[in-house]
Amino acid sequence: MRTLVLNAGYEPLAVVSFKRALILVLNNKATVLAGAPDRQVHSARQEFALPSVILLQRYVRVPGSRIVPVSRRGVLRRDQYRCAYCQRSANTIDHVQPKSRGGKDTWENLVACCLKCNNKKSDKTLEELGWQLADSPRMPTGTAWLVRGAEKIEPQWDEFLALPTAA
Repeated sequence: MRTLVLNAGYEPLAVVSFKRALILVLNNKATVLAGAPDRQVHSARQEFALPSVILLQRYVRVPGSRIVPVSRRGVLRRDQYRCAYCQRSANTIDHVQPKSRGGKDTWENLVACCLKCNNKKSDKTLEELGWQLADSPRMPTGTAWLVRGAEKIEPQWDEFLALPTAA
């Protein structure tokens, strides 16, 4: 079971194991906001409901900016593991503008790609092949992308991951 950690300003920080979350709660460094009462952890003297969302007692500044760092895993996840060229299952990534021609490692220049299309494209541009992208690649948005360790979002986190709306 994984636990969502919020800072004192209710900003999502990270996803940790239930063990780490329980240690933070037992050391009075966090409080449980949501748990799974049907799932218990037993110690020699006590039992605890597994926490699914905890709130840190002290404010923790979110490191860096709110820019999602580029990664192979992130590109595949953003594109839902589908090839940008043929829509089959993807297991590699491809530079739309090849690196050999000045292409950078950015969200806008990387797409998920199947091995067959990646080999066929090689270091050619889309114009040279007559190919087109169905969607233009861009940096993913949403709170779930900014939370360290959040590959899969649990349903009980939804209300805590909702972005604040302007009044």
